Amino acid sequence: MTIRGINLLTNRFVSSRSRTTCVYKCGDACNGEAPNEFASANAYFGDVVKKSFSRRRALQAGGGAALVIGGGSVLAACGDNSGNNGNGGNTISDGENEYEVPRGMRFDMVSPNMDDKVTVPEGYEDRVLIAWGDPIFEDVPKFDFENQTAKAQEGQYGFNNDYGALVETPGGQLVHVSSHEYTTEPMMFHDWTPEDTTEEQVNIGLAAHGLTVLAVDKGDDGFLTPVIGHPLNRRITANTEFEIAGPAAGHDLLKTEDDPTGTKVYGTLNNCAGGLTPWGTILSGEENCNQYFGGFDQIEDEEVQENLSRYGITSETSTRNWEKFHDRFDLTKQQNEPNRFFYVVEIDPADPESTPIKHSALGRFKHEGGNIYITDDGTVVCYSGDDERFEYIYKFVSSRKMVEGDLAHNMGILNEGTLYVAQFDGNSPESEIDGSAQLPEDGAFDGSITWIPLMTANADGTSESHVDGFDGAEVCIYTRQAADTVNPTRMDRPEDVEPSPITGKVYAALTNNKYRGATGEDGTDAAGREYEGVTEVAPVTENKNGYVIEMDDDHAGTSGTWNLLLVCGDPDEAYTYFGGFDKSQVSPITCPDNLAFDEYGNLWVSTDALYAMEMNDGLYAVSVDGDTRGLTKLFMSVPYGAETCGPIVEHDLVMVNAQHPGENDEATTEDPTSNWPDGGDSQPRPAVIQVRRTDGGAIGM
Repeated sequence: MTIRGINLLTNRFVSSRSRTTCVYKCGDACNGEAPNEFASANAYFGDVVKKSFSRRRALQAGGGAALVIGGGSVLAACGDNSGNNGNGGNTISDGENEYEVPRGMRFDMVSPNMDDKVTVPEGYEDRVLIAWGDPIFEDVPKFDFENQTAKAQEGQYGFNNDYGALVETPGGQLVHVSSHEYTTEPMMFHDWTPEDTTEEQVNIGLAAHGLTVLAVDKGDDGFLTPVIGHPLNRRITANTEFEIAGPAAGHDLLKTEDDPTGTKVYGTLNNCAGGLTPWGTILSGEENCNQYFGGFDQIEDEEVQENLSRYGITSETSTRNWEKFHDRFDLTKQQNEPNRFFYVVEIDPADPESTPIKHSALGRFKHEGGNIYITDDGTVVCYSGDDERFEYIYKFVSSRKMVEGDLAHNMGILNEGTLYVAQFDGNSPESEIDGSAQLPEDGAFDGSITWIPLMTANADGTSESHVDGFDGAEVCIYTRQAADTVNPTRMDRPEDVEPSPITGKVYAALTNNKYRGATGEDGTDAAGREYEGVTEVAPVTENKNGYVIEMDDDHAGTSGTWNLLLVCGDPDEAYTYFGGFDKSQVSPITCPDNLAFDEYGNLWVSTDALYAMEMNDGLYAVSVDGDTRGLTKLFMSVPYGAETCGPIVEHDLVMVNAQHPGENDEATTEDPTSNWPDGGDSQPRPAVIQVRRTDGGAIGM
């Protein structure tokens, strides 16, 4: 079986993601300037940090879809589905050697495609669990695209679903939890514009954000079905009350007219990936919250503007113009409101009356998610990535250990401990890292990790800063600025960071960074800056396809080692690397995003194909150990225009969230480019996909 290559090296890397998606998902962050000024060779922002964060002053702050690649390259195609040569069989051969395919990966490799459907291996079938607008309560109307209301949306499954988790509650009920990252108003309403948006449309958008907790039952056919009206069902929206916990709670920078105490926030926004804690709660990362605020141009205080812009908040009018009807999104009226977002939130899916928590001790940045690892001695560690170009990877090491069955205690675990940011050093000479991703002489992109402490939160509610110019609470509120001062490693969009439950090694998806080493005609960008060049941990100039990094971390300590498991892209191109495995035997993969593990320890990677490869997003299984380390196989692809999110890999069931199907710059509600999942001439709807074997057997066996 040979993969027919997509010529990534010579194409112009036109984005396969629509401009519509870029604008509404992240405020077009990938096409704007990187907020981290340290990504530039001109490190003038260091002076800004010193100026802005004296304690005295801080406390005063009251793309069209590409149809042609290069000269006309076609989609990659896999070999036949005979089960030979490593496709669906138990062994794989490179012509000279034969290797055993890992358990959990013995399925027919799916061919990349651009079909408007879910594509799964031979012998597997798929079904939708729930889609945008489907009611979760009995007294809520069925979805009607032409007659949406905010009241109905508050009781219906939300819009663009990202994170997904299956949880069995203490009472034995299985629930599925989804986050709803963002809304795409032009795909939700006819002829929508931000200027003409109505109050009802704005309130529908607010209600379509957040999370859904949905009770599910498993049928005799192995698929899950919603239990409409179950007492555990819950919608958490952009209007739900949250408690702020940790050192920042009650700080002046979090106080607003709506909440003069600085201890509660209405709503959660842009909830991206997340994590399931060992004590049964859900962690959800607030990511691109910058796009919801307008009025930046009317702020006269230069320091406030600098603090906002470090988080990408620079707009005169927000993407959706929510400030037109809600003052809390108007920076001229509520300058502290953004400080109340960009956190990891925790919810208890077993208690629909509980108040969700925003954990300030985990830091404030564009969290992709938060994932827990517990060491042999019971130390709890939470890993998280800041998903933007040239941002950082963090971990929080708690000083409180988990107590089995004591939920009240366990939900305070993330309020006490030390927050760290990572520095990744390579062990090869700089001369061997030239931007081509050719392996250095030692045969690997690898090196050491040093974790730099930023803040320690104490059991008595006090906190200690480890960064000059910040107190502990300020580190929690201005985490990016505090981290900037200690020289951590600028990464290529660190997204999901997941510890393996089998080996304890930690994996991170580094999605892409087209500005890595990029320069304009005169060697600088539009702002006169030359972007940071390649390093051993980011060895590709203008990285369009991303990496997966593996960390062997001393979880509770301050050191570790790292290596790049995957340098993604077309396996036919010299710059790609698949853990040293024979590249003629692997699937092409680009822009890794969310990660998961199966029961055998294989890594599963979902993609967000922002750049380069003209193919639908998908879910891949990757071998991380032994002779097949680096073997990468496409298990399923999602419909046209959709992104693969929130993978769940159970013994006999795989689930993903298909986000923004049919989002294309040519698409309108009158002429959609996808009709999934309902078919016919219906509007596309984000939905949850389930995949199982037709014979009910174990996945990948």
